[in-house]
Amino acid sequence: MSNLTFEKLLAAGVHFGHLKRKWNPAMAPYIFEEKKGIHIIDLNKTIVSLNQASAAMRQIARSGKKVLFVATKKQAKEIVEQRVAQVNMPYVTERWSGGMLTNLTTTRKSIKKMALIDKMKSDGTWDTLNKREKLFKTRQREKLEKTFGSIADMTRTPAAIFIVDIVKEHIALAEAKRLNIPTFAIVDTNSNPKLVDFPIPANDDATKSIAIILDEICGAIQQGLDERKNGKDDAEFNDDADNEADGVLVTNPADRPKRTRKAKAEATEVSATTSNEEATQEAVATQEAVATEEVAAEESNDAVESSQEPTAEETPNEEQ
Repeated sequence: MSNLTFEKLLAAGVHFGHLKRKWNPAMAPYIFEEKKGIHIIDLNKTIVSLNQASAAMRQIARSGKKVLFVATKKQAKEIVEQRVAQVNMPYVTERWSGGMLTNLTTTRKSIKKMALIDKMKSDGTWDTLNKREKLFKTRQREKLEKTFGSIADMTRTPAAIFIVDIVKEHIALAEAKRLNIPTFAIVDTNSNPKLVDFPIPANDDATKSIAIILDEICGAIQQGLDERKNGKDDAEFNDDADNEADGVLVTNPADRPKRTRKAKAEATEVSATTSNEEATQEAVATQEAVATEEVAAEESNDAVESSQEPTAEETPNEEQ
């Protein structure tokens, strides 16, 4: 549930839209009124939409997936860099390169070039280059860092994308829709909210408006990350409780024995051997039971046959 109030959004100027002549008719459900030729956004619907988006972001962060933030407009660059970096999520604040999502393989190659230059500086190869080559590599590194530095840790397609101003970032929105990536966005009165899965009607041109929305979204992401971390801590606590029940007390988490791959393989082999032995014992017991039943059946058949054999007195004399 969002902690934002109507008064806070009003003070941040979230309710201001664009001029009436620039509006998109699809935004009609989110517009409260028109005042002096400017559309006013209904902040009650903004709060509802923001709560829905925050809940979805919280679930995504709790599952351990990444959310890509896109904001290349001047008003939002610095805000996104500060807020998103705190929750360790990828972001794009410079020019959006076409195919950054749909052609992620080529994007990863560009990031590998940047990593290769860093490796050259660390392993001594950099010293063997002449002055011209060093200058070229340095400029190439700066250019790649400016464009792809913030998404260097994004090794796969993000689970969601958050966009500020979908009119300006229409290429990023189109790529996300093509890959069926859930989209979150701040939509102003000149935007089409039907293109976004989780639209947040708000002013996307004012710095305070963008900041207050991003604070709420990043707060939800941080909450999801904390819940994920606490869930792991609870699992470790349950393991410690099991060890204490077995007579093993672990006071320091660092002292907890770590299972290596070899130990895991040995444990798997032991469990497999134990299960094979149990299966063999069950098979032997089954065979013994079957043999006992067969012997009992044979003895009963012999007894029946002996009882049915005629005696000497009952046998007719053929000679007579």
